[in-house]
Amino acid sequence: MTFQEQIQQGIPSQLPQPKPYESGINHAPKRKEILSEEEKKLALRNALRYFEPKFHAELLTEFKAELETYGRIYMYRFRPDYEMTARPITDYPGKSEQAKAIMLMIQNNLDYAVAQHPHELITYGGNGAVFQNWAQYLLTMKYLSEMSDEQTLVMYSGHPMGLFPSHKDAPRVVVTNGMMIPNYSKPDDWEKFNALGVSQYGQMTAGSYMYIGPQGIVHGTTITVLNAFRKINKPTGGGLFVTSGLGGMSGAQPKAGNIAGCITVCAEVNPKITKIRHEQKWIDEIHEDLESLVARVKNAKENNETVSLAYLGNVVDVWETFDREDITVDIGSDQTSLHNPWAGGYYPVGISFEEANVMMAENPELFKAKVQESLRRHAAAINRHTDKGTYFFDYGNAFLLEASRAGADIMAENGIDFRYPSYVQDIMGPMCFDYGFGPFRWVCTSGDPADLQNTDDIAARILDELMHHSPAEIQQQMADNIKWIKGAQENKLVVGSQARILYADAEGRMKIAEAFNKAIKEGQIGPVVLGRDHHDVSGTDSPYRETSNIYDGSRFTADMAIQNVIGDSFRGATWVSIHNGGGVGWGEVINGGFGMLLDGSDDADRRLKSMLFWDVNNGISRRSWARNEGAVFAIKRAMEMEPNLKVTLPNFVDDRLL
Repeated sequence: MTFQEQIQQGIPSQLPQPKPYESGINHAPKRKEILSEEEKKLALRNALRYFEPKFHAELLTEFKAELETYGRIYMYRFRPDYEMTARPITDYPGKSEQAKAIMLMIQNNLDYAVAQHPHELITYGGNGAVFQNWAQYLLTMKYLSEMSDEQTLVMYSGHPMGLFPSHKDAPRVVVTNGMMIPNYSKPDDWEKFNALGVSQYGQMTAGSYMYIGPQGIVHGTTITVLNAFRKINKPTGGGLFVTSGLGGMSGAQPKAGNIAGCITVCAEVNPKITKIRHEQKWIDEIHEDLESLVARVKNAKENNETVSLAYLGNVVDVWETFDREDITVDIGSDQTSLHNPWAGGYYPVGISFEEANVMMAENPELFKAKVQESLRRHAAAINRHTDKGTYFFDYGNAFLLEASRAGADIMAENGIDFRYPSYVQDIMGPMCFDYGFGPFRWVCTSGDPADLQNTDDIAARILDELMHHSPAEIQQQMADNIKWIKGAQENKLVVGSQARILYADAEGRMKIAEAFNKAIKEGQIGPVVLGRDHHDVSGTDSPYRETSNIYDGSRFTADMAIQNVIGDSFRGATWVSIHNGGGVGWGEVINGGFGMLLDGSDDADRRLKSMLFWDVNNGISRRSWARNEGAVFAIKRAMEMEPNLKVTLPNFVDDRLL
C-alpha cells in the first residue's frame, strides 16, 4: 500500500503482525500500577472498543500484557510501517488543504528527531502526548483525509470523537486535553484516567500539534539568558549558566547558551537523550565525571569561551561540587520536568538511572521519598551559591513548587512567596509579555528549506521596518528579535519540519503573516502554518509561570485562557486546543493554542488580521487590568491603532491611603 492508501485505511481491516519492542528507541518509563482489578478490566474494554469483536480475543492478551508491563495500553502492533516525518503538504491525501496541514503537523510532533518517546506518542515533558494509543492516531489521520471545509473534527484527549457539520470559517479541528472536573486534577488522577484510556496530558504544543522541536524554546531561552545577564549587569562572555535537563524542550538550553555567548553546564541522567543532543549539535561536549567537568569549566572561564557542556549525571552533584570547588555560577536555573516528579520528570541523586526507573514503577513511595530528599539537597546547594552572588530563577518547571512541597528551604521570609523569582516574574513578564511580545512561529508546509529562507528574509524586513517607528519601551525587544531572525539560518535550528520562531507583538505578527500570505499568493513560497507556543501573552493561565507576574489576586483564575481559545475559534483559527496541565503540572495550569493555515487567499488574509489581533490583545488587556504598567502602555497603544478596540483601564490607588 502507498502512504496515502495507508492514511485513508485508518484502522486496518486485518490485524497487522505484532511489532517487536525496539530497545534502541527512547521509551517512556513504566507507569506505576494504580488501577484496581475492575478498573483494569474497564481499561481493556475501553481499548478493545476500537476494534471489531472478532479480534478481541487475540488483542485482549496483548493489551493486558502492555498494561501490566508498561502501565498503559499503547497498541504497539498498530504503529504504522511508514516513516513518521512531516512530508510536503502535497503528499497528504484529502479534500481540505487545512486538514492536510494538520496531518503534517501531527506527523512532525511524532517524528523520531522531534518526539521524546515516539513509540508511546509522547512529544516532550515525559508525558506530553499527541494521542493515547496508535488506534487514535490511525482514526484521526483517516478522518482528516476525508473531511471537507464544511466539517470539524472533535478531539477528546487524543480520541477522535468524529466529524461534525460546521462551516468554512469554523476551525477544522477542536482539541481538548485532560479537561477534568477540578476535584479530579491531582497527579494520581492523571495516572488513573490516562491508564483507563479516557484522558491524556497534552502538555502545551504536544497535544496541540504545534511542537517544532527544541527550536521552539531555544529562542525564549536565549532571550531569558541574555536578560538574566543584563539583570546582573554582567556580559555573557565567560559567564557561567548552570541548569539541568536535555529531554524535550529542556534540550534547548545549551544551544541557547551558545547563542547568548556564555558557558553552559547542563546535567542530564538519560544517556540516550544526551547522545541524541550531542549528535544534533545542541551540545558541544559530554563529560561523565565531575573532575573532568570542573577542569573544563575553569579553563573555559579563563579563556572567556562560549561553550556548552553536558554532564551525564545528576545536577545535584554539579551544584554541590561547584560549591566545594568555589566555582562562581553567574546564573542558575533548572528545567527538569518537575510537573511530573513521580513518573520520570526528575531523578533522585545517588541512584543510577536504571535503578531509579525500576524503583519508580515497583516502589513508587520510596521513589517519591528519594526525589523529595534530592530536592532538599538541590535547593540547599543552590542557596549556598546564591549566598555567594549567583542569580537563580525558576524556569517555570515547578522546581520551587515541588521543592517547597518537599520541605526544602526555599520560602521567602514572609512564608508565602518563594525565595527566588519565576523567570516570568523577573524577566519575561515585565520585559516581554506585558508589551505583547511572545513566541510567534510558522512552518513551511512545502518542506523546502528555500521557503524557510524566504520567510526568514520577509520577517527580518518587516521587523526592520517596524523598528523605525517603535516606541522606546519596546526597542530592546525589537533589536533582540531582529538579531535572532537574521542569525537563525547559521544556528541550524531546524529539527523535523522547516519551522521558525521569533518573539513578536500583535502588530509584528499581523504584518509578517500578511506578507507571508502575499508571497504565497504570488507563488514565491508554498503554504505556511502559523502558530505559537502556549507559553505566551494570552494563551495560558499558570500562577507559577506565565501569569506569575499578575499581582491582583487573579493569577489562580483561568478566564484568560478559556476566552483566548473561544475567541480564536470564531475569529478564523484553522484549529484550536485547550488543555489542563502543561509545563508546571496537571491541575496547576489551563492553556490554549491554535494553528492557522495561510494559503494565499483573501479569506486567509481576513482571518489572520482578526485572529492574531485578538490572540495577543486579550492577554495584554488582562495584564493591564492587573495594573501591570507595561501592559497599560501596550493596550493604550493598541486602542490608538484599532478604533474598534475599547478596553477597561484600571485606576491606580495611592498606597498611602491603604
